[in-house]
Order: sequence, then structure tokens, then C-alpha cells
Amino acid sequence: MDLQQLIKRTEGDKGPDSIKLFLRKHRVPIRQNEVLKELLNSFPNLAMTTDAANTTALHSAANQGHIDVVNLLLESDSNLAKIAKSNGKTSLHSAARKGHLKVVESLISKDPSTGFRTDRKGQTALHMAVKGQNVDILVELIKHDSSVISLEDNKGNTALHTATRKGRLQMVHCLLSVDGINVNALNKAGESVLDIAEKSGYAEIASILKEAGATAIKDHVNPPNAAKQLKQTVSDIKHDVQSQLQQSHQTGVRVQKIAKRIKKLNISGLNNAINSATFVAVLIATVAFAAIFTVPGQYVEVKTEGKTIGQANIADKPAFLVFIVFDSLALFISLAVVVAQTSLVVIEEKAKKQLMFVINKIMWVACLFISVAFISLTYIVVGQHAQWLAVYATVIGSLIMLTTIGSMCYCVILHRMEESSMRNIRRTSESQFRSFSISMVPSESELLNNEYKRMYAV
Repeated sequence: MDLQQLIKRTEGDKGPDSIKLFLRKHRVPIRQNEVLKELLNSFPNLAMTTDAANTTALHSAANQGHIDVVNLLLESDSNLAKIAKSNGKTSLHSAARKGHLKVVESLISKDPSTGFRTDRKGQTALHMAVKGQNVDILVELIKHDSSVISLEDNKGNTALHTATRKGRLQMVHCLLSVDGINVNALNKAGESVLDIAEKSGYAEIASILKEAGATAIKDHVNPPNAAKQLKQTVSDIKHDVQSQLQQSHQTGVRVQKIAKRIKKLNISGLNNAINSATFVAVLIATVAFAAIFTVPGQYVEVKTEGKTIGQANIADKPAFLVFIVFDSLALFISLAVVVAQTSLVVIEEKAKKQLMFVINKIMWVACLFISVAFISLTYIVVGQHAQWLAVYATVIGSLIMLTTIGSMCYCVILHRMEESSMRNIRRTSESQFRSFSISMVPSESELLNNEYKRMYAV
């Protein structure tokens, strides 16, 4: 079976994913490029698909240096090279930073203008290239248009500033060999490349910069105005604060989306708990009702002195009186729960929790009462010669029920304490946000872990 037949067999079902699964399942010996060609032929728009970060297949291939895949994708649509990720970086940025020369050559040949594209930091592919070690990529990028060396990022740094800050001696050598490079350009912080080299302790780079005519800021005839520097510093701080506020807002939006989804799960869990309580209440009421009319020893069927027809033969036993009292209480408590559950319609989540809290505690009492009713009958059923069995049932039943109820009470108290702690965290985070102490605000994972539990008792 060839690849075309495989695609035809899977195309009408699940698209590209089914093709890959089918190939993997049957271990078809087909090369990667052939698979990609057939996928692009069958699904032309597949190359334009992106993930949440707006990353295309070309970005991934360029980042990993898969030149054959890059060429195939560019042949299918050369405009792919212009698509930038959410951070503004194109495929050329990725390839230049990773040092993939062949990929850079292919991308530049398809669209030389991509060399001038900037990301959100204002950096070009040349800024990315000088951070690496491959000088050939730098040569390739400036070969088509050397004016790219003069482009500045958002902080006013040229490629020479970036190469100097990273301590890339070969990159600095190469840039200095380009005609028209400004070795005394100042960034927005008022720093020259020589200032950066001396500040960073790169003596060799500082030496070749001086040979090329670079000067430090202190040697300038007209140093930057102090007021201008202060204004720039304030502007940078303002930009950083705005960036942090934007990031905090985005985090808040993500938390709200996650919170909505978990709130739905929380409400669903409450609904299931309420429905379960109703079912258990009906079950207890049914058992309690049936137990009254199926007591051990049956009933008086023939008129006897001191007894009436229909009376239970064990009616004069103290244990039977205990049974009647607690069985009746369990029956009517359960019926009250059923009536309340079938009559009340609760929409708000907090009200549902309150309703569940009340019903839960009532059902605990009903379970205790039906347990007492059962234990009281054991003293009659086992007879006088085996009273130890009834004592055994009493001890075991009491131990299990009291342990269970005690554990549930502990869980309820623990949950209430955690809710109180979460409220304090909210108040603290709100006050910190108002004072712009963004770095102290709890992370979204902390908020979610504290506010939403996989399991809790009400």
C-alpha cells in the first residue's frame, strides 16, 4: 500500500492525525519528506496552522535546523516566512539564534525583507545571530543589505551593542569590518559599545573597539544631558511597570477562565452529593418502614389474654421499645430530607453548600438512629444464651460509626480552616495589588490549589 492510498483511506475520517496514527500503527517504511509532501498535497492549509503561541510548522523546523522540511514548506507557501509568533519572532529569528546557516540562507533567499522584521523587543534576526557563535550567519544577514547593522531595538541597542554585551569577540570583529558601522552609537541608557565592554570586563573586545575608533561616554565632547537621561530612566521604569501590569492582567484572565471551569466541576460535585443524599434518604426510609412490619417473632394472630391481634410478640421487650423509637426517628428524618430535596430548587453555589451542610448532618443522625435500631434488635434475635454476639455487634457498630462521623467532623473543620486561610490570602493579595506590589501577589497555581480542592467535606 503506498502513501496516496493510505491518505485516501484516512482522509474522510480524521484528517492528518489519522494519517500519522495509521502510518505509525502499520510501520509503513516512508521517508519523512515524502510524508510531508503528501500531507501538504492532501491538506494544503496544514502548513498555515498555528498553536496557542502562533507557532507554525516552519518555526519548529527552522528552530531545529531541518533544512529539507523548511524548503518543502517554503515551496508550498513562501509567505510562511513572514508569519511571526506571539512574541514577534519569525522563523528567521529562530534559525539565526540557533545557528542554522542553511535555514537562514533559504529563508533570506525567499524573502530578504524578513531580515528587517523585529520582534516585540525590537530585535532583528541580526540581533539574534550575534548572540550565537556562527559568524557565517552574520555575514549572510548583512550580505543582502548592510544597513541592517544600524537598526536599534527598543532599548536603543544595535547589533554591535548586543554582541559586545554577550562577549562575542568574533561577532564584534565581523561587525567592525562592515563599512559604515557607527562604533560610537549610544543606546537609550546613554552607553556606547566601549562603555559596555569596559563595564563587562571584556578587555580584548574593548581593545579592538578602541582600535576601530570607539570612545567611552566620558570622552564625548557633548555627553548626554542629565535631564534627558533621567527622563529616559523614568520612561524605562514606566515601561517595565506597564509590562508587569499587563502580565498580571493576563494572569488574572487565565485564573478566571480556569476558575470558571473548576466552579462548574464544583457545582456538579455538589449536585451529585445532593442527589446521593436524596437516594440514601429514600433507602433509609424504605428500610426503616419495612423493618417495623417484619420484626422478629412475627405478630399475634390468635386472640390471647393480655395481647391483641396484630401486636408484635416481642412488644414487651425493652429492646423492642428502643427499636421502635429509633427506627421511627430514622424513618421520619429521612422522609423530611426527601420532602426538602424534592421541594427546594437552589441555584446559587453558596446556598447549595449550606443546604448540603444541613442535609448532610441530618443524614448523619438518621444513619446513627437506624444503626441503634439494628443493634437493639440483635439483643432479641440472638437470644439469652448468645448475648455476647449482640455485645460484639454493639462494639463493632459503635466503633465504625463513631470513627466515621468523627473523621467527617475533622474533615469539615479542616475545610473551614482552609477557607478562612484562603480569604486572608485574597485580602492580602488585593491590598498588595492596590499598592503595586505585583511581585508579592500569589501565583495562579497557589490561588487555585488553595481555593479549589479535589475533595472536601461539607
